[in-house]
Amino acid sequence: MSLSLEEIAWLWVPFTLFAAVAQTVRNTAQRALTQQLGTLSATLVRFFYGLPFAAVFVALLYVLPAQAPAVPQWSAAYFGWIGLGAFFQVAATVALLLAMKERNFAVAVTLSKTEILQVALFGAVFLHELPTAWALLAMVVATVGVLLLTLPPRGQIFSLQAWMSKSALYGLLCGACFAIAVIGFRGGALALNAATPWLSGGWGVLVAQTLQSIFLGAWVALKTPQGIMPIFRAWRVSLLAGSMGAAASLAWFTAYAMQSAAAVRTLGMVEVVFSYLVSRRLFSENFSAVEKVGMALMVLGLVLICLQGL
Repeated sequence: MSLSLEEIAWLWVPFTLFAAVAQTVRNTAQRALTQQLGTLSATLVRFFYGLPFAAVFVALLYVLPAQAPAVPQWSAAYFGWIGLGAFFQVAATVALLLAMKERNFAVAVTLSKTEILQVALFGAVFLHELPTAWALLAMVVATVGVLLLTLPPRGQIFSLQAWMSKSALYGLLCGACFAIAVIGFRGGALALNAATPWLSGGWGVLVAQTLQSIFLGAWVALKTPQGIMPIFRAWRVSLLAGSMGAAASLAWFTAYAMQSAAAVRTLGMVEVVFSYLVSRRLFSENFSAVEKVGMALMVLGLVLICLQGL
């Protein structure tokens, strides 16, 4: 007996939590590859090595069931939304890379964390998905928490020049690009209207990573001295980054088919908690009072977003 979408709507929570864990692993692998391959090639690895996993996932969705699901009805709107998301996902990475070259990178990171509020804004404008008062409260609380965790050094906090710098602009641009990418992927899920959310997620990742692999791959091949060959020599770590990237994307896209983009990305901020705890654990550092408050606010916001539908 098949379950209705309403009966499985709560599954967006475990899918999002899994996506955050897989993304943390992927980020760790990509960080190691950046030193070896360079930033653009390390970014390409995420899509290029993830693409086969997305293809296998979609194939299994048609092979394993006793009765194969119907192929979704494609539309220009669907490809437009996915193309929009794919482009701005890469653009967000470029904005973050530009911020890394500036002195006030900590300011850029802080401002990029406003992504969640920007997702809510763009979702209301382009998808007409207005967050409830409960959800908006959760977003604000979680955002304040993550801002406390990512505040720049004291010398930059009180520097107007730091907050008005190119780095700050890149940080806001990064958050905006990620927000638009999320809206594009959510819009694609709504336009596809697939039989199941995992079918929607599988096709979304397959289409998006195909576009990203082709266009970013062509750019790397033409603009870097050694082309794309280095990513084949580093295939072991690249395979880990690609598989975890595909797993994270599949979970994200599936969650987007079940719940609003703003709610999914708010809960997805748990990735910051995972990364922060891992980092602190590795370096055996104690939490400051401000960091403890920030962590508590983040957890409170994540609990609130999970309870919004109850």
